[in-house]
Amino acid sequence: MKRLKVVGVMGSGQEGHEELSFPLGRMLARLGVHLLTGGGSGVMRSVSEGFQSVAKRPGLVLGILPGSHGNGSPVPPEGYPNEHVELVIRTHLPDRGEDGASIMSRNAINIATSDAVIILPGGSGTASEAKLAREFLKPVIGLGGGGPSQDIHQAEALVEVEQFLRAAL
Repeated sequence: MKRLKVVGVMGSGQEGHEELSFPLGRMLARLGVHLLTGGGSGVMRSVSEGFQSVAKRPGLVLGILPGSHGNGSPVPPEGYPNEHVELVIRTHLPDRGEDGASIMSRNAINIATSDAVIILPGGSGTASEAKLAREFLKPVIGLGGGGPSQDIHQAEALVEVEQFLRAAL
């Protein structure tokens, strides 16, 4: 069995940016990779829906969830995982958003697990993931204005993201 590469897509947990994320998900599915997100709503849900909409794709939708201790096992926040996550990875790490850079956030796991990272528009949690992608020396590209504060190259179109991934992976 061939091991598929993992592409992490990081972006807003509030806004879906469907015009970017849904077609990005479809392109990633056709590229033959696994999709990794934080498993929640917004961009995470929209890119996962696009990915899952492609029939006969080899990859899965992976969701690395935040969590807290509840009755001895990690409990994700309400709304996690979204309905498109196919492989749920639960963590005991509650921090996200403004606390995305803390040692108690799953953001480092998101980036460390990804073979390449795509940054879409988002808030402070997305910014922390963009920073981690640079620190972990991951191939990283922004789309739609994601990641400019980390001096991340910005793709002008989806075809540029695809070319970047083909070269990076």
